[in-house]
Amino acid sequence: MTETKKYARIKKATYEAAWYADKIGQVFEVDREGPNYLTRTGPHHLSAIRKEDAEVLVTENRKAAVGERVLITNPYPLGKQTYKAGDVFEVAIVNNPVPGCIKVSGLPSFIDYKEYEVIVNNEVKNEEADGMENVNQTVINNANTVFEKKDDKYFGYKSRFGDIVIGGAYSYRFVVHYAKTNQDVVIIPGDVNTVTTPVCTTLEERLWKPGAQAKACRDEIVEQAKADIENLKYRTFYGELRYLYRSIVCNVEFVINKKKRTVVALLKSVGRGSVKSKGIVKAAPSDCFNVHIGKAIALRRALGLAVPDEYLNAPQPTEVRVGDVVRGKYEETYYQLCRKDELGDDSYEATIKEIADGRYRYVGGGFDFIDEADLTIIDDSREEVGGE
Repeated sequence: MTETKKYARIKKATYEAAWYADKIGQVFEVDREGPNYLTRTGPHHLSAIRKEDAEVLVTENRKAAVGERVLITNPYPLGKQTYKAGDVFEVAIVNNPVPGCIKVSGLPSFIDYKEYEVIVNNEVKNEEADGMENVNQTVINNANTVFEKKDDKYFGYKSRFGDIVIGGAYSYRFVVHYAKTNQDVVIIPGDVNTVTTPVCTTLEERLWKPGAQAKACRDEIVEQAKADIENLKYRTFYGELRYLYRSIVCNVEFVINKKKRTVVALLKSVGRGSVKSKGIVKAAPSDCFNVHIGKAIALRRALGLAVPDEYLNAPQPTEVRVGDVVRGKYEETYYQLCRKDELGDDSYEATIKEIADGRYRYVGGGFDFIDEADLTIIDDSREEVGGE
């Protein structure tokens, strides 16, 4: 039978004089339990932690499986370490690059099996607790995706499909949009042990505005796609950030064809430069092309990872901005007199250079009056929103 351990993770200090007041977030192995949690802080000394000040994590010292949560208990003392003792993660990839090692979303480096223990149960007991805690934990366990709210941001807490970065920051609009297109999404509005609230309550539905908020939501999805490309990297033994595909360290090369509206991600081995995997995405004729969303989709497909639904169903841009590539239609009289023989159709494509004085001014010359223009945005890979 696998041995279990108990750890008390400090959540707060009721009294400023408590010995652990400056150790919020740190974990201590529970030696014994009475009115308080007793943890060994010296060869012959036990220190008490008030139960209402701590979260207790029960762990097993074994190799983790995908979807399990792990507690960092013995992080290696590396100079560029990206995690610390007491951190909790959900496992996204196992046995990479060697058996027992794991990869978690949001961290570039892998975690060795000697650095973590598998969480098998949460125990939070204090004088104010009631039966609601078990209900809350059940809701979290049954959810596909969980966000934890802190201030005005939502942080990825759980992702059964691997399409949300654990620990990644998301806005309210992003979470609402995600919840409208996915099932079993839950938010934690503060303390995980206090209450959980489903996303898209009546209030949130009322706050959802398809126009302006859809524009902001698309911008956030673009920024998330850019971050995703970086977050999917892992740190090698030499401190380099690379991609890992079936235990092969790779670089990525993106092949972009804006005319065909395609992005291809080629994973090439660092050693020989040979292509080990590729992912392809092509924008639908009715969709606005965005190179950054396309890169994230193609890269995830090359790595064999799930593609977040918001990448595939991002709201279309509704407001023309500088840097957009647009398709317009000539005014009928002008088209018949001047352009019919030249083009063969009544449309044109141009890039927005400036929006001023009631006009859209184009790169290469020409303009349209804003009030009269009939423009469709066909590419919004502009630098101010998501360019490189």
